Amino acid sequence: MIGKAKSISHGINDIRYITGESRNKKHPELIFHVKDNLLPPGLDATGIWDSMQLTLEKFKRVRNSVIRIEVSPAKEHTKDFTIDDWQRLWDDFMSEFDNIELLDKNGKNYSPKTNLKGSKGTVRLHLESKSGIPHLHGAFCRIDERGNINNDHDIHLRAQRAAERVALKRGWTTAAKVRETNIGQVNRDCMETLQSMESWSWDEYVARLRSKGYEFWELRDNKKILRGYVLKKGNARYKASELGRGRNFMASKLESTWKKLHAVSKTAKQTSSAAVITRPVTIPVKGTTSVMPRQTSVQVQRTAPVPQYTVYRPGTSPYHIDIDEESRRFFIPDEALDVFNDEFDYRETANSRDLTDMAVALFVGMLDAPAVLSGGGGGGSNDLPWGRREDEDEREWARRCAREAARVIGKKPKTERKR
Repeated sequence: MIGKAKSISHGINDIRYITGESRNKKHPELIFHVKDNLLPPGLDATGIWDSMQLTLEKFKRVRNSVIRIEVSPAKEHTKDFTIDDWQRLWDDFMSEFDNIELLDKNGKNYSPKTNLKGSKGTVRLHLESKSGIPHLHGAFCRIDERGNINNDHDIHLRAQRAAERVALKRGWTTAAKVRETNIGQVNRDCMETLQSMESWSWDEYVARLRSKGYEFWELRDNKKILRGYVLKKGNARYKASELGRGRNFMASKLESTWKKLHAVSKTAKQTSSAAVITRPVTIPVKGTTSVMPRQTSVQVQRTAPVPQYTVYRPGTSPYHIDIDEESRRFFIPDEALDVFNDEFDYRETANSRDLTDMAVALFVGMLDAPAVLSGGGGGGSNDLPWGRREDEDEREWARRCAREAARVIGKKPKTERKR
């Protein structure tokens, strides 16, 4: 569940919006009255605003006179809700909201409890016109009926924490868990978009992500120079600075990230049918602690991939491998891709894509583990039986495939000079 709050100066416009009286909304939503607080029944937007003005009359210096609140639970948690259920949800949220005090790092209270329960306000349920996703809108007077001002310092944090507490009490998914679950997929979508682009283009990057269902907000300065961007999917927003590793999806670093990815992908294509692959690997020399490069021939036997990885399942992401001049697509579990991304970090490994391609081919059963012929002292073929064990989960299986790919091909560290 997500909670948002902000104090605003345009109270009448917000009240018109949440009551459905605004004429500026392009796609009208279904709107239902949930409850009013300390207001006469049956008021329209103007009547609600006029009633609040009576309370605000003695506090004309209060510029942001209305507190706007939005509460967005997951659709699956509220599919059978009646209006009475929505009223109880709002009451639970208000109780938590009013009970929160914000403290600084020294433990000093810098935002005391509010009293929205003792303030005039109205609440409406909105259902989005296309998706039917429900969310509550509330507008409350900044001054309570005792003449006290509801503190709005960091009020957005108060709303977030109230939503988290309500969600935890009800056993619902919290906003933090939703972000934690989804941000990995957002990272993979950004990475896949960059990998699939033949040439660098900001407009193409934007278009491809929009085609994946993201809303895309560009952040430009007054000279129209791009300074950042935000992705939105559902109710969750992701700043570019929060994505990737080392902020490599920020607008200022995006083209450089694309270049690094495609510098890797231009290296030798991975494994064709029954092919002999030659890769320089490092082999220990007997009787010494030094190592020396040797050429190692690897005979790879191609097999049919496991069917479960050729169709989409929840918790998987597409991955493409070029084989026999044909691009093959597999759907790899997200936790396996996380293992490969960690093992073959493209920022540190020059042949990251080659290694990942082989690890994925092993993972889906397209390749058997090849034997490495040392061609000299110290090396040897891998005589251990290869294959996934019955009790082996996907993460551990992915780790073994990653280790095998590194054993066969060899990891090439990036050696460019760093400042």
